[in-house]
Amino acid sequence: MNWDDLRFAVMLGREGTLAAAARRLGVDQTTVARRLKALETALGASLFERGDGHWQPTAVGLRVLERAGRIEEDMAGVVRVAEAGAGKVGGVVRITAVAAIVGEWLVPRLRDLCARHPELCVDVIASNDNLNVARREADIAIRLARPASGDFLIRKLADVGFAVYGAARGDLPVRTGDWVAYNEDLAHTPEMRYLQSMLGSGRIRLRSNSLRGLARAVADGVGHGVLPCFLADAVPGLVRLTGARPVLSRELWMLIHPDARSQARVAATADWLVERFQAEAAGFAGILA
Repeated sequence: MNWDDLRFAVMLGREGTLAAAARRLGVDQTTVARRLKALETALGASLFERGDGHWQPTAVGLRVLERAGRIEEDMAGVVRVAEAGAGKVGGVVRITAVAAIVGEWLVPRLRDLCARHPELCVDVIASNDNLNVARREADIAIRLARPASGDFLIRKLADVGFAVYGAARGDLPVRTGDWVAYNEDLAHTPEMRYLQSMLGSGRIRLRSNSLRGLARAVADGVGHGVLPCFLADAVPGLVRLTGARPVLSRELWMLIHPDARSQARVAATADWLVERFQAEAAGFAGILA
């Protein structure tokens, strides 16, 4: 059996379709199907059943994928141990964070990190998905929630304040009860629960998963919005409607696998992140002087 074929099966089980697995693995769908077939032939068992374009693990497949997932994490641990011995701040460090943190805060500041460590390359993944730090899908994860479980080194980076914003232009006919909001899949977030409590007989005129898009819609007079202060306070077309203090606050956390923290590239990046977030804590908290 080719042990590398397990990696293809694990990704198919994780993603559920050939197309999605192929994208994550950087290959075409034919390759994923071929590697899966080779694995099933070697094991003498079917690992997946296909229905409506989705691949569901069989009973045997579930047990195989569970063990293969542990092997994947063990292999990632071997790589971390080897890399930790290098001691040089160089190579690729992978950081994942929600899109708003990446686009509006992290990327504009990365020049400082790169200047400090010229041999370091940064792979930034803007995603709301919980990429698995243990499997080295990311070295550092920045999340708007403290993890409830998992073997991570965690550190609080900032308090993120939110406030209600409207259009700065007074000539835009914005109805008091009109709002913009995230898509329904983010209805569980504290900011959307707060909006729902304020909605009353009003209406949501626009939904989007783009925070920058929502901010633009508010500035254009589509409706009011509950937005993070670190982003919205810097947008010229917006005005804060709820005073100097945020209406709610969320905690921003950094997650690192314990083995990865000993790698020079990860340690240097984590230290830089802590330094920058501390320097800009007031802007994230959203408390105006």
